[in-house]
Parts: sequence; C-alpha cells; structure tokens
Amino acid sequence: MTMGGEAASTSSSTPHSQPLETEATQCRVESVKRHLSRLVVKSLCAVAADFDVEPMLEVSKSGFGDYQCNNAMSLFPRIRESATNLGNPNAVGQAIADNLPPSRIVESTSVVGPGYVNIVLSSDWIAQRIQDMLIHGIESWSPILPVKRVVLDFSSPNIAKEMHVGHIRSTIIGDTLARIFEFANIEVLRRNHVGDWGTQFGMLIQFLFEKFPNGEEAANQAIGDLQSFYRDAKKKFDENPDFKGRAQQAVVRLQRGEDRYLAAWKSICQISRNEFDLVYKRLNVELEEKGESFYNPYIPRVLEELTGKGLITESKGARVIEGRKPPLIVVKRDGGFNYASTDLAALWYRLNVEMAEWIIYVTDVGQQQHFHSVFSAARMAGWLPDQKEEKYPKASHVGFGFVLGADGSRFRTRSSDGAVRLVDLLDEAKSQSLAQLIKRLTENGQIAKWTDEELDKTSEAIGYGAVKYADLKNNRLTDYKFSYEQMLSDKGNTAVYLQYAHARICSIIQKSNKDVEELKMTEFITLGHPDERSLGLHLIQFAEVVEQVCDDLSPHRLCDYLYTLSERFSQFYTNCQVVGSPEETSRLLCQATAIVMRQCFHLLGITPVHKL
Repeated sequence: MTMGGEAASTSSSTPHSQPLETEATQCRVESVKRHLSRLVVKSLCAVAADFDVEPMLEVSKSGFGDYQCNNAMSLFPRIRESATNLGNPNAVGQAIADNLPPSRIVESTSVVGPGYVNIVLSSDWIAQRIQDMLIHGIESWSPILPVKRVVLDFSSPNIAKEMHVGHIRSTIIGDTLARIFEFANIEVLRRNHVGDWGTQFGMLIQFLFEKFPNGEEAANQAIGDLQSFYRDAKKKFDENPDFKGRAQQAVVRLQRGEDRYLAAWKSICQISRNEFDLVYKRLNVELEEKGESFYNPYIPRVLEELTGKGLITESKGARVIEGRKPPLIVVKRDGGFNYASTDLAALWYRLNVEMAEWIIYVTDVGQQQHFHSVFSAARMAGWLPDQKEEKYPKASHVGFGFVLGADGSRFRTRSSDGAVRLVDLLDEAKSQSLAQLIKRLTENGQIAKWTDEELDKTSEAIGYGAVKYADLKNNRLTDYKFSYEQMLSDKGNTAVYLQYAHARICSIIQKSNKDVEELKMTEFITLGHPDERSLGLHLIQFAEVVEQVCDDLSPHRLCDYLYTLSERFSQFYTNCQVVGSPEETSRLLCQATAIVMRQCFHLLGITPVHKL
C-alpha cells in the first residue's frame, strides 16, 4: 500500500507562507539594537584588539540612557595586563565609550559604576526612523533573519478525537510563531502532524463494522459524535478480549491496504477534519495536514540508513538507538513502528525533501525528552550539526505548560471529568464578550448606533482575541489559570484593554480631521516633550522585540511590548495635547502607534477593533 501521497489539508495552505518582496521589505532596516551592536563591536576591537568579544548591549532602565553596554566588567580581567592604562572596569567602560565611531544615531554617552556605558539615542534620528516607517510601511521594520524556510509543526490533534482545551496552547503559540516568521519574509511550512495512523484505528474500524454492518449512513452519523464513538470503542477494546483480537487484525488489514478498511479509515479521518476546521476557522489558523500516515512509507528507508550507520541495535527484542537515557525505541518488540520512528521519518523528510533550515515542534513540556532524543539521533546520523556549532539546519522543541482551572488543577468541564471542547470554550468567550458589549453600549446610550453584524464581529474579535492573549502573555513554559472573568476584563494586561486602547487611538486620529497620508509626506515628527520621546523610543524598539521572539521562540515578549506601548501612549496623550494643539500636524505618533499596535495584533492572531 502506498500512503506517501499528499494528505488532504486540514485547511488550505496559508497564503502568507510564500515570501513576498514588496517595497517595504526592500527598504528593510536592521533593528536599533543590531545597529548599535555594530558600533560597539568596532569600539571593542579598538579597546581589546587581541580578544574576540561579543557586545553585551541591553535596553537601559529608566533614567540610565536608552541602551547600556555591559562589557567592561567581564573584559577588564582579560586586558588589565596588556592595557596598563586601564586600571579598573570604569576605565575600560570609558575607553569603550571614547572609541565608539561617530554616528548620527548616538546623541551622548556616559559611564557609571563599574564601567556601564549608557548610550542616549538622537531624538532626531528616532523621529526620522518613525517617519520612514510611516512612508515605507511597517514591513520595513521586519527582522532580517539568516534562514529562508522554516517548518512549524503545531496543533497536531488525534483523528477521531475532538479538539479540547489541551490543544489550545500548541495551536495558538504555533500560529503566532508562524505569523512572526512570515512577517520576517521567511517561507513557513505550517504542518499539522495529526495522529491519523496506528493501532487505535483497528479498534475504531472494527467497532464501526460490528455496530453498523450494512448501514453506511448510520455509521457516518455515529462517527459524527466523535467523543462518544471513540469512548464506546475504547470501552469495548479494554473489556472484550475477543474484540481486541479482531481489532488488532483490522490494523493489519488496514496496513495491507484492503479497500473496505481504507475507505472506513478515510471516512473517520474526514469527519475529524471537519470538526477540526470548526476550531481553526474560529481561531483564524491555517495549517496544511501531513499526518503520521504521510510519513509511514519513509520509515523503512530511514531505519535502514540509521542501521547502516551503526546507530540501531537490538535490545530485549526491540530495536533502539543508544546515546541518551533511556534509549530511543524505533521498532517495538512486535515489529511495529512507534512515535519515534514516525518522527525520525518526518524529520528526514523535512530536511531532505522540504529542505527546511529550521524545524520547530510546538508541544507540551512533557514531550521534551522525546524530541531531544530524536534530535540527538539526527545529530548522530549527521542530519543536524552539533548543537555547540550553532549552525543550520537545526531543530527546536517549543514546550509549554498546562491550562489550569480556578482550583489549580487541569482545566475540566464542570459537569464531567472530560476535557473542555475547544469549540465550546471559544463560543463561550464570544457569548460573554457579546453580553458585556451590549451592556456597556446600552448603559452609554450607544446601542442604537450598532448593527447586529457589528455586534457579532466585534464580540467575536474581542472574545477570541481575549482567549489568545490570555495564553500568549504568559511565559509559555509556565502553567496558567483559565478565567473568562480575567481575560475579558478591560483593566490591566488583557486583550480587551488593548482593544480599547487601539480604538481610542483610531478615534483620536478621526477627530483630528487630518489627512494622515498627506501629513506623513509633508510634515515632520518632533519629539520635544519627554513623553513624546518615550513613546517614540518604544516604537522603534518593535523590530528588536520581534527579533528576540524569533530567537528564543517566546511570544510573551511581544505581549509585554504591546502592553507597554499602550501604557506609553496613554501617558503621552495625557500630557501632550493632540487635537487642536499647535503641534497637531507633527503628532504623527498617533498613527505610528496605531500601525505598530495593529501589527502586534496581527502577529498574535488577534483581529483589531476600530471602534468600541
């Protein structure tokens, strides 16, 4: 049987996956931090020519300049014997400051404490960088990364099981990482590695045949209730040894490619895909399915290659790869394949057929050891370079913690021990969002100005966005408590608060009655007030924040940036009159803030709201 053809898509391949060269991407500029780092490197070469030193550059705390170079303390012990004129870390820091090449970026430097070099950026340069973004587009601030093609393996539910709250983190985190890499003009292959193969299908198919021997329509209707169908089949499998034996034979007949069994398998898979699409449509997530069955034909050749390299050995009747403890089992005692053999075949395919430079797996932290064992085997086989070399291609596991209920235990339904259906969870968020919106508009006397369609779309954007943001704002490695009350609050670090902030900016721009497109070509941004400068500085740091997310695959950093941006804007608007002021035409900062906020929303998979 051949299972190597293209699997049916869970949904269409993302239209964003192919890099597009636009005027904005052609005008891309490196991030502020990268730009400053190059200046610091030149200074370090002058101060410590005999040493290879990486710049240690960080954003400064408030009141200590804009950026801080922290190389002096670690560099001093290395150079004090050869540089007799540098008697302490402060002197080293002063030398670093003095040797910075002249640049229109830097307005001033100062050295404090044990050699910390504080760097203040030119306000005119900050203003010009924002002006250039307004003209060329936010894509001109997209990161410039050293890879062109990335495979992102995320979501990955099991066929014949409904998606539940346990799938939400992989789906949301994976989609955000995909959007960020796509923003960086990288081709992203969004892969849904669904569990569509293995012993459970013998159980499901045999149960289907025995319960509905002649009724195909009735069978399809029964499978439609996936949760009940799987539960009933599993119960019979566990309790009836005869049925278990027949189910195991059904697996063999499926693997042989018998038409009746293949047809039943395809039917079960398609009904599952239809259910998955209900979730993906609500979350606006696009994936291309390449499930376990897709890689099944590649397993023998991959294991043959690994055997030829002497990596696979016999152990207690199974075939394993040593190197990490416990050993990685690639063929079970009964001769069957498992997750490890499938994942090795998938990794081989992604490296050799799809030619990916970076393969990223988004799963819970419990699978970390498994993937590290797979990556270790790939390095032993020569598929991946040694970790210490920091070269491409490379593979990374993006782990995440669990979603918890109010009591701190795994999030469950109120009525049973089952996990919460993801469709129900999202619909409830939208329903509560709609109720809050109607209540507020009614109290403000504004409800008559809203159509039913506006109410529906706005509550959907707020509700779904609230669920996403509540997940993404947490460090992905930590667990978090799921609470509609907290995530739908308009106070604090929530998507609802940010939506209100964005809608407020849109209202300010509208009330100014100015043609922003004309202003950005004819007027100039000035940063004369401290709060103007604070907002401007934070705006131009957008690119380096996105770069950092690409580097450590931690989306919460973008959430932190977005929340701080809204706070900086609020302070600016409180202290700097916009509408009706003499500086009104120069206050293009409102438009720049709205653009950056919308880009952050897009990268987080959240639909921005323009009026509330």
